[in-house]
Amino acid sequence: MAIKSTVFKAQLAVADIDHGYYADHALTLARHPSETDERMMVRLAALAFHAHELQTVCGGDGTLAFGKGLSDPSEPDAWLRDFTGATRLWIEVGQPDEVAMMKACRQADQVAVYAFHHAAEVWWRGIETKLTRLPNLTVWRVPAEASQQLAALAQRSMQLQATLQEDVLMMGDGARTVDIEPLRWK
Repeated sequence: MAIKSTVFKAQLAVADIDHGYYADHALTLARHPSETDERMMVRLAALAFHAHELQTVCGGDGTLAFGKGLSDPSEPDAWLRDFTGATRLWIEVGQPDEVAMMKACRQADQVAVYAFHHAAEVWWRGIETKLTRLPNLTVWRVPAEASQQLAALAQRSMQLQATLQEDVLMMGDGARTVDIEPLRWK
């Protein structure tokens, strides 16, 4: 019998000072049995980094949600779709291969990858030259210390605040705060 995903609920209050976006998001995250808390929380942080695009790209008329992620490799970890169903933003977390990224770049207006694992630098050195021809792709490196601290915020029911100012995301639960300043690789 297969192990089922664990469901997490997050109330995410986003205050994006950089983009003038302030909103509350009620989110459901399904954590695949093989997914760690660290990866799941990086998915949540990546969504917070791009939450403003719900307004700036879709004029507020779209859907910002998590995909099936590890349960279905053909779907992103998170995405933004406009009212027509077009994928405006595709978010991947981890170290996807170049084939998956090329496919995502064909299916979405923009693709963002958030690498966080301690081996991310090795992955990037091996794949960097293969991705130069993908103009709608951005690749970010989340510092390992920040992603590990994010994992400590994981709870089945979460009340989180995400403040984005000067490209630094401060995510906290009222008791603890994690500062995330990703490095842009591409």
